Amino acid sequence: MDRSDIIDLINQTMAKNEYGVWSPEETKRTVFVKVDSVTASEFFDGGRNGLNPEYRFTMFGGDYQGEKVVEYNGERFAVYRTYKAKNDMIELYVERKGGTNGKESPT
Repeated sequence: MDRSDIIDLINQTMAKNEYGVWSPEETKRTVFVKVDSVTASEFFDGGRNGLNPEYRFTMFGGDYQGEKVVEYNGERFAVYRTYKAKNDMIELYVERKGGTNGKESPT
């Protein structure tokens, strides 16, 4: 499988700053993936459920640690579904969603 594209997996947490105020913090990890568009059925099924499916990223399952935000080509996406595929691979299904462009939570 060709995994020549890269994405940044973004982990978002809340931490207290030096003044005791909670503020969001992000950590990024770059991983190799195979990028595909979602299938037509995924797109229409997602649309019926209020989602806006855009990409499917296939990667080594050990690289994924439950991150909910992905950055690809300078744009942020929210992970709305994962699928454990064959050979220790995992598929991340993502959508463009408000709250993922800044440091807010993507929920």
